[in-house]
Amino acid sequence: MPYRVLVVGMGKRGMHHAAAFHANPRFQLVGVCDIDRDRARAAAARFGLEEFGTDAGEMARRLRPDVFCFCTLPDLRLPLIRAGIAGGARLIAFEKPIALSSAEAFEIRRQLEAAGVKAVVSHQHRYGAHYRRVREIIASGALGRVHTVYGTATGWLMHMASHLIDYMRWYNDDADAQWVMAQAAGRGKLADNHPSPDYLAGVIHFANGVRGWIECGAGAPDVPEVDYWWRKARIGAQGSEGFAEVLTGGGWRAVTRTLAESGPGSMNYDLDMPPYIEDIANWLDDPTKPHPCRFESAYKGHEILMALCRSAALGGQVALPLEDGADEIALLRERLSERPVLPSFQDNAVQYR
Repeated sequence: MPYRVLVVGMGKRGMHHAAAFHANPRFQLVGVCDIDRDRARAAAARFGLEEFGTDAGEMARRLRPDVFCFCTLPDLRLPLIRAGIAGGARLIAFEKPIALSSAEAFEIRRQLEAAGVKAVVSHQHRYGAHYRRVREIIASGALGRVHTVYGTATGWLMHMASHLIDYMRWYNDDADAQWVMAQAAGRGKLADNHPSPDYLAGVIHFANGVRGWIECGAGAPDVPEVDYWWRKARIGAQGSEGFAEVLTGGGWRAVTRTLAESGPGSMNYDLDMPPYIEDIANWLDDPTKPHPCRFESAYKGHEILMALCRSAALGGQVALPLEDGADEIALLRERLSERPVLPSFQDNAVQYR
């Protein structure tokens, strides 16, 4: 029997998820939900569904999906996690970031563990051929001793950093982080629905001795090879024998003692979503095949992200794992200067609004 799926939030990302579930014979899309009833109705018509509505909790309790998938703004994470659990879901799939604070992430983790519910987070770029090629080169040992991983994006923090950190951890064998330090500037994006400082730069020290560097926001270096802000992300690794890196919208490249090569690739939901969805079925079939984007891994990346925000707000090193929850965005609102950001930052900040 196929796994029953309810998808909540029928915007662009929700439609990507619904289409991928609908196309996979291992799943049965049984309903769609959106706060805009007309949008939910239109999505239901596209997929030939009778069930649509505006109340995610009611639909989950009534339809009892195996997979509860929601693609909403980030301020709704915890109530929808609760709705999925109450509806009896075996797995909850949702968008990044997993929460807007460490306190909320603590509670999400607690509720998932208490209910014994699996969860996956949409870090689906792991399935991109150009991302995987860089991972293969690093894993082959061609870079020698890896000492640095890095990620930059000109988009703002709560949109982009979850991706950057997840792939930096992947390129570093998913090593745990021991501490972080960061600085931030600019209050403009704190009013966004993905509230963020306009710019953050930080260092991550991993337990295996590798050092991570991250820059995110309007002050981050441009990626002129790429034409659109969402794809202007650069993630890579440096080692004693060379480097390898991927551009979200511009392929990959590597230089070592024995090779200098590059290849194509760009963020492509049509290519990345089907295997991401297929691995949900694989994990439901067999618990020994955990999903590459499982919540447990995403949670460690989120701790790093929140620790960077704490350091930017409070100063100094922040040790990991975090021992208590906080509202890091509130701390940034309180501590960041009211002064406008530097002109070079401001130019980019305006561009991405």
